[in-house]
Amino acid sequence: MFNTSTGSSASSGSSHSSGSSGSASPYSLAAYGWDDGWAETFAPYAAQGLVPGRVLRVDRGQCDLVTPSGLARADTELVTPRDPLRIVCTGDWATVDAEGDPRYVRTLLPRRTALVRSTSSKRSDGQVLAANVDHAVIAVSLAAELDLGRVERFTALAWESGAQPLLVLTKADLVPDPDTLAHLVSDTETAAPGVRVLAVSSATGDGLEELGALLASGTAVLLGQSGAGKSTLANALVGEAVQDVRAIRDSDGKGRHTTTTRDLLPLPSGGVLIDTPGLRGVGLWDAEGGVAQAFAEIEELAERCRFPDCAHQAEPGCAVLAAIDDGSLPERRLESYRKLLRENERLAARTDARLRAELRRDWKQRQALGRHMMERKRGPKRQR
Repeated sequence: MFNTSTGSSASSGSSHSSGSSGSASPYSLAAYGWDDGWAETFAPYAAQGLVPGRVLRVDRGQCDLVTPSGLARADTELVTPRDPLRIVCTGDWATVDAEGDPRYVRTLLPRRTALVRSTSSKRSDGQVLAANVDHAVIAVSLAAELDLGRVERFTALAWESGAQPLLVLTKADLVPDPDTLAHLVSDTETAAPGVRVLAVSSATGDGLEELGALLASGTAVLLGQSGAGKSTLANALVGEAVQDVRAIRDSDGKGRHTTTTRDLLPLPSGGVLIDTPGLRGVGLWDAEGGVAQAFAEIEELAERCRFPDCAHQAEPGCAVLAAIDDGSLPERRLESYRKLLRENERLAARTDARLRAELRRDWKQRQALGRHMMERKRGPKRQR
């Protein structure tokens, strides 16, 4: 019999039984994020003879899961939908056949959070990178020049997912001067208001204890470009070489993909970590809320603009442009904000004819307003 409140077998002699004392076995669902909320959601399926499992990785129509009785492999064909956002993903909680050859995933429990990016397809589909994530750890390598625009993009992606972003500046040992390192941390904090920024080094161990403590509960996902040091960081956090590591190119600090699948790994201090392949490009997908949160100071300034539909271009009484003029808001931040909003709008417009028409009309109105404001600045035309 399965105990849905603990995620373990009800048999007192089970080697995989789970308690609240913290001495959980390797296959205790509690160690992989199972809680009372998941137990309540799963309860109707228990009567059907199904068991819960958390997806550790997905590969060619099958997935590896951790279940109350141990590791299992199951086919996903019964839950393969047309909607790509409902495809089984690492981090999902699923209901699975208790036994059988083959075993099948029968359904997915509703996701609490989902990290979604846009694909490069002309259909503008979204791709789920990880599910049911509490912390989105964005790895940024200090072996290359700091790209604050990329930091903002990843931060918007993380906020939109519902997870808490955390920025980790990896390879901090390559910046031996403490003042320079502090400056880089400060610049990153400015580009990600409200986000914790840590400088860490897998080589020296600096910052790893603090990072491990922050990830000791819940599920974290590692994000970043190839060569950002994600696999090395994952190995350091897990405490063993679970991911392959390859050298990066000295010419540009970039590396090849070392992680080719999304793997869910238990951490010795508690919590679990999903390592992901390096992302060469991160397209936003329906991320208006994430962009607003990533640029919270601009959103706050916009509330003080004279006009509620202010485009922050040339309108009188624009609080955003006033902040640019007095130096309290970097112009680079505003340009990045505009860029991500335009990208998000274009993606939405590709699948929404009504929105396309509205955008065209809005664009024409802004053009007309811009011409009007320029004519006002130039003053009345002089009579010859």
